[in-house]
Amino acid sequence: MAPMRKLGRTSDQRKAMLRAMVTYLFENGKIETTVTRAKEVRSAAEKMISVAKDQTLHSQRQVYSYITKETVAKKLCDEAYDRYGDRSGGYTRIVRIGPRRGDAAEMAIIELV
Repeated sequence: MAPMRKLGRTSDQRKAMLRAMVTYLFENGKIETTVTRAKEVRSAAEKMISVAKDQTLHSQRQVYSYITKETVAKKLCDEAYDRYGDRSGGYTRIVRIGPRRGDAAEMAIIELV
């Protein structure tokens, strides 16, 4: 497995940012961000969906401990198996949309499939 990208932040800031971005992704269905952040969010989001698909009390508690909004976590636990039960991965899609105007950072949209 590839090492985690540091994204120019300390580990606690990075974990908080990823938790917030994953929560926002599940809440809204897609996010516009940089390509490197999108790749990190994809990894975390796909792990959360895989855990939520298990539908045990333990997996629900793991999801609730990671997702920052309780309503979003409940929605994920309730819908994950119905929506992704037949899939064994590939729950997200990253689409590159070109450079950002201010600093020319490569931008992408990450969305749930």
